[in-house]
Amino acid sequence: QVQLVESGGRLVQAGGSLRLSCAASGRAFSRYGMAWFRTGSGKEREFVAAISWGGSTRYADAVKGRFTISRDNAKNIVYLQMNNLKPEDAAVYYCAQGGELVPPRIMAHEYDYWGQGTQVTVSS
Repeated sequence: QVQLVESGGRLVQAGGSLRLSCAASGRAFSRYGMAWFRTGSGKEREFVAAISWGGSTRYADAVKGRFTISRDNAKNIVYLQMNNLKPEDAAVYYCAQGGELVPPRIMAHEYDYWGQGTQVTVSS
């Protein structure tokens, strides 16, 4: 049974930084792509960042240059470092796992396991 558990979400001021973590268990972490998606208030879920099994990354234009996704295969954790946060970054952030041994994917339907989400609030 795959489990993904996010942590790190909290209230932060605009311009601040935050690091989200997602701990994975249940299958060979190093073989799978990982991604972060988010759902803002009144908005649909959107792609944020993805990292492939080999470390290739992709980012949404809205976060490029501010967010960094990384993974620690020894710890089975994927991170999302978020810098220069803006009010529009406020959302529930979800970790997802999918795509065995393929390049990073940006579509939600390509991920088969999801975490419960962690809330990020950005005050202006």
